[in-house]
Amino acid sequence: MMKPVPKPPPPHIVIVGGGLAGLAVASRLVDRGLRITLLESRPRLGGRASSFPDPVTGELVDNCQHVSMACCTNLADFCRRVGIDGLFRREPELVFLGPEGRVSRFRAGLAPAPFHLAGSFLSASFLNLREKIRVAYGLACLARGREDRPGEPFADWLWRHGQNLRTINLFWAAVLVSALNERLDQMDTGHARKVFLDGFLRNRTGFQLELPRVPLGELYGTRLEGWLRDHGVAVRLTTGVRAVEPDDDDAIGGVVLRHGERLAADFVVLAVPFDRVQSLLPDALRGRLPALDRVAAMQASPITGVHLWFDRPVCPFDHVVTPGRLIQWVFNHTAIQGRSGRAAATPGPRGAAADSSGGGGQYLQVVISASYDLLALDKLAIRDLVLADLAELWPVARSAQLLRWWVVTEHGATFAVRPGIEGLRPPQRTAIDGLFLAGDWTDTGWPATMEGAVRSGYLAAQEILSVLDRPARLIRPGLKAGALARWLIGTTEFRPSCPVGPTPPAVPEPTARASSQSCPVPNDRR
Repeated sequence: MMKPVPKPPPPHIVIVGGGLAGLAVASRLVDRGLRITLLESRPRLGGRASSFPDPVTGELVDNCQHVSMACCTNLADFCRRVGIDGLFRREPELVFLGPEGRVSRFRAGLAPAPFHLAGSFLSASFLNLREKIRVAYGLACLARGREDRPGEPFADWLWRHGQNLRTINLFWAAVLVSALNERLDQMDTGHARKVFLDGFLRNRTGFQLELPRVPLGELYGTRLEGWLRDHGVAVRLTTGVRAVEPDDDDAIGGVVLRHGERLAADFVVLAVPFDRVQSLLPDALRGRLPALDRVAAMQASPITGVHLWFDRPVCPFDHVVTPGRLIQWVFNHTAIQGRSGRAAATPGPRGAAADSSGGGGQYLQVVISASYDLLALDKLAIRDLVLADLAELWPVARSAQLLRWWVVTEHGATFAVRPGIEGLRPPQRTAIDGLFLAGDWTDTGWPATMEGAVRSGYLAAQEILSVLDRPARLIRPGLKAGALARWLIGTTEFRPSCPVGPTPPAVPEPTARASSQSCPVPNDRR
């Protein structure tokens, strides 16, 4: 009697990196008869969307505020898939607090897209009628997408299309610097267009925020770890990878961990930051991936988050945009997450505190995107600049007691969306059998966002299934455009294009400025 032929083991996928991109890969490959191992060098999942424990209070503190928008359909799909979609607050309006202290609220009116925000825009108090006409003209030109110049920074595009210093700083910068984490004078025009088309013009709800109601460390950390383990994924934390190993046929053989252990793999997904990929590949593999030479030309953009615990309420809003200031956005975590404003008195390594005597306090998180200007300052100086800005907005901040504070700057928070960035971004599938890339910096058509990270993971998983002869479309479509918007703007999501030419133009490194939102102004335009 013949012995039964042993069943071959299931293909083994090793995912290097436990940020949103790596988590998205794993979430789409579970329950498909595959063996999945996820390796993360830190003691937690979530990557940049994570928290750290305050060493004094034990409270989880987010590295920086992370928000989504309703147009981020793949992130929403990911959250539903892993069971965390109920932990977000949908915000139907955006609140702007102008330099004169007057409040403007942007909420969809009765008109169809792309005019659903027209009523709110016309009633906005921080721009006069002439400035609103300028902005409307700029939006119309941006939607048409004509007369673009390859490699032109968006600030130059704005000057060419009739914008002035006030419209640039109070409208365009207020929206785009936070959305893209880059200054307008260094920003790719195609990505600026994508924010407005897909976020604000095509659909009536695309602009609405999704705010997490729990710390990021719980949202994308402990909850995701439990979900992955329940679905058979081997999650190994504090497990760094030294290198990817080829097999005898120069395909992927597995990975070598930092402590020397070898893991054989049929597929390896490098879901790590763009500046770490090449260091994980031996010369024999790196030389076969010329696309990675372009990745080496990518640069990073910083974000600074300032956490402030006061002994009394200071900010009267749950969240508010502050155009024309150093601080760009204030989030009231006491209102959003029910977080206490009280804090212990003992100072920590990044902050300081005074004695807390009880009472109803408030915990605020201030976000400064593209914070190049702050990199040369120490944390105390950054805190004082932020407190001075808050005191101008709300005088009660002068008399409120600051119980505790932290300043956290992510120097490599996102890849910089410089002009020509699309020419540098590689696809998820590489020329080496079994090797895939994932990360918001890969070719997703989206900027450096959580949506871009999840899309990259879905695309990498899609390519792996294709290799296994199990084709499946995993990417979710964007929000459906309204009928009038389809006629005026088009039917599909906008995708930034590469500039003409073999390489994108170089953009000089930023120099120190008085304000992160300021835009360089030629002498004849002041």
